[in-house]
Amino acid sequence: MDSTAASARISRSHVTTCSCFVLSCLLAITLQIVIFSPISPDILELPPATSASLVPTNSRLQRVIKLGEGLVETPEDVWVDKNGILYTATRDGWIKRLHRNGSWEDWRKFDSNSMFGITITKSGSIIVCDCEKGLLKVDDDGVTVLTSHVKGTKIRLADDVIEASDGSLYFSDGSTKFGFHNWHLDLLEAKPNGQLLKYDPSSNDTSVVIDGLYFPNGVALSTDQDYLVVCETWKMIDKTMEMALPSIIAVRYRCLKYWLSGEDKGKTQIFVDNLPGAPDNINLAPDGSYWIALLQLISSRFEFVHTSKAFKHLLATFPGLFELVKGVDKKAMVVNVAADGKIIRSFDDPTGEVISFVTSALEFDDHLYLGSLTSNFIGKLPLNAA
Repeated sequence: MDSTAASARISRSHVTTCSCFVLSCLLAITLQIVIFSPISPDILELPPATSASLVPTNSRLQRVIKLGEGLVETPEDVWVDKNGILYTATRDGWIKRLHRNGSWEDWRKFDSNSMFGITITKSGSIIVCDCEKGLLKVDDDGVTVLTSHVKGTKIRLADDVIEASDGSLYFSDGSTKFGFHNWHLDLLEAKPNGQLLKYDPSSNDTSVVIDGLYFPNGVALSTDQDYLVVCETWKMIDKTMEMALPSIIAVRYRCLKYWLSGEDKGKTQIFVDNLPGAPDNINLAPDGSYWIALLQLISSRFEFVHTSKAFKHLLATFPGLFELVKGVDKKAMVVNVAADGKIIRSFDDPTGEVISFVTSALEFDDHLYLGSLTSNFIGKLPLNAA
C-alpha cells in the first residue's frame, strides 16, 4: 500500500515537472517571438481584385531568350548605353557587360553581394545602388562611393537610381530601419520606413526628397523630366475608422508621381494605383510609357500570415519560415503603363517555368531586357513577336 502511494506521488511529481518544463519552454518561445521580435507589425488586409488590377494572365514571358545563361548570377537590374552595350551588376560582385557582337566581359569586380539598381550618366560613368555601401560611381578609374549617409544617418538600402539632365541623381532608400538581408522584415512590419533621396554632384550633398514611403523601389524620369515616378513596393492604407476594427491596414500596389517643375513643383500625386502585383523597378520606354516589373511577395496559399501579428512575429523571429511562404520565385510579370497611368499590356510567366522574380524591364531596339533575382541569365523578349 505504501509502495503504491509512493509510486503515485513520484508519478505526479514527474507529471508536474514535465508540465513545468513544457510551460517554461512555451513561455520562453513566446518571449522570444513577441518581446525580442525585431518588428512592431500592423495587420494587413490584402488588396481585393478590382477592375484596375484584373489583368488577363498570359505566358508571353516564357518566350524569353536567355542571354549569358550561367555567366550572370541573379542580375537585379540592366541598363544599355548609347552604343548598345548592356550592363548588369551581379550578386558575386561583378559588373558585367554584353557587347553587341554577343560577347560577355567581366568588366569590374569588387567586394559586394548587394548591388541592385544601375544607370549610366551622360559622361559614361556607371552608377550603382549598393544596398549596404550606398551610391557608387564606377568608371575606368575604379569605384567611388558618392554617398553613404543622409543627414548623418547611414543609407541602409539603396535600391534604384536615375540621372536627371542637370546631373542630379535621384535614388530610393527602401528602408531606414532594415537592411538588404532583412528586407522581408519591412514587409512584415508594414510601416513607412523608406525615402526618396537626391544626390547633387556639384555640392556632394545628399538630401531627402520624399520620406515616409512604403519600401520605395524603382525610380524613373518622365520624357520631359518635369516629374519623376517612384514605385512603392507595398503601400498600406489605414482602414481602421472605415471598418470600425482595430489597426487594420490595407495593401495597395502603386507608384507615385513627384513634380520637379511647373506649377505643381514639389507636389506628390498617384501615378498608377491598384497594380496587379508589387512594383519593383520602373523604366521609361522610348514612346514615353513605362515598363514596371511586378512581384508576388507572398504565395497565395499563405496570404493569411498578414492577418495576424502573431504570425508576423513568428516569421520575423525565425527567418527560415519566411522562405516557405514567400511567392517571388513562383511567377513573373511585367506591365507596360502609359504616361496617364493606364496599363497598356502585360507579359507573364504565371508558373515561373522559364523566368521568375523579374525585378526590372528595359526596352531597347524593340526588345525587352529583363533582370531577375532568381535567374542566372538576362531575359530578352522580342516585342514585335510578343
